[in-house]
Amino acid sequence: MKSSLLAAAIGVLAGSRVLAQDTVQKTRLKARLAVNIAEMAVAECAVDGYSVSAAVTDRSGVLLALVRSEKAGAHTADASRQKAFTTASSRSPTSAIVENVAGNPRIAWLADLPDYLVLAGGVPIKVGEETIGAVGVAGAPNGGLDEDCANIAIEEVKSRLN
Repeated sequence: MKSSLLAAAIGVLAGSRVLAQDTVQKTRLKARLAVNIAEMAVAECAVDGYSVSAAVTDRSGVLLALVRSEKAGAHTADASRQKAFTTASSRSPTSAIVENVAGNPRIAWLADLPDYLVLAGGVPIKVGEETIGAVGVAGAPNGGLDEDCANIAIEEVKSRLN
């Protein structure tokens, strides 16, 4: 009886090690922090007089937070979400995607992907080298300004990203 219990216990331990090799632990962005990032991005753009929307997604591009300035155009809500989705999907800023598409007509089809928006203003949220989410901002006079607001918001919460 003792030997069969010992064998079962060893089997469970060995099995758990095998299963552990089949899983991955990832750092996740909490919804409260996502809301804070979106609020900070909108507030940062407001300082410069821009009425924008800011969206924050998780690493997969699923929306966690969306904040729209009262004066921002209705289209900015979808545009900010699409910029965040595009960044989360590619793990790179949308400004880099704009440059890549402009410099390589063979990848122009990226602009035709559903929810993929090839405009500057999307920035990955990273912990070390790992992308844990993305923020997209839309509504400033150009995507570079949108991206600046996103970067400042991320920088403001850097100490909370661990």
